[in-house]
Amino acid sequence: MALADACEHGEGLVIGERARGYSPDRDDERGRAAVAAHWPDLADRIGCRWLMLAAETAGLAGRSWRPSPLPGPSGLARLPRIATRTLGADAGSVRTARDFTVATLRRWDADERSPDITIAVSELVTNALRHALPGLGHARAGTTIRLGLLQPGPCVLCAVADPSNAAPAPRARGPLAETGRGLQIICALSDRWGYTTPSETGKVVWALFCG
Repeated sequence: MALADACEHGEGLVIGERARGYSPDRDDERGRAAVAAHWPDLADRIGCRWLMLAAETAGLAGRSWRPSPLPGPSGLARLPRIATRTLGADAGSVRTARDFTVATLRRWDADERSPDITIAVSELVTNALRHALPGLGHARAGTTIRLGLLQPGPCVLCAVADPSNAAPAPRARGPLAETGRGLQIICALSDRWGYTTPSETGKVVWALFCG
């Protein structure tokens, strides 16, 4: 399979991949197996295995994926759409992440839940900046977080990777508190959320939105 529709947007990477020889009407099982088999290779080639781990944690990986057929009699199926962006350790990264998300979802024709997804991305990035980076001395050069968007079919996964090994946990907040509600917002807006097992390389916090 060859990569198609790959383009750079600033520091971001947006990729769509097509699987040849698959007809959704007559070859569904074989097509899904081909997608599952090639996804790890694709993740390695574009440097987003961290996003694959989030997808696995969210229950999206493997044979549960249903490739989206391209229109027309081409016999092609589209592998999951992927968009990633590296963000800095400054407050302006929240707006950058939000703008990148809006533009990506518009390009994917996934506008229906775009407001909810955009808010969730803002909260995920804000949480990473506020809670994950300060404990590591976030002012040091080269410290970054990564934003990933994945559309394997009717669902969209948004994920943020940070270098902290501290597990996220909703905090109790008083009625007048102005902070500490990020995870509550994500929980309320998404179909489900979670995170990969924290390790010495950090963790990935994700939220899943289904149509």
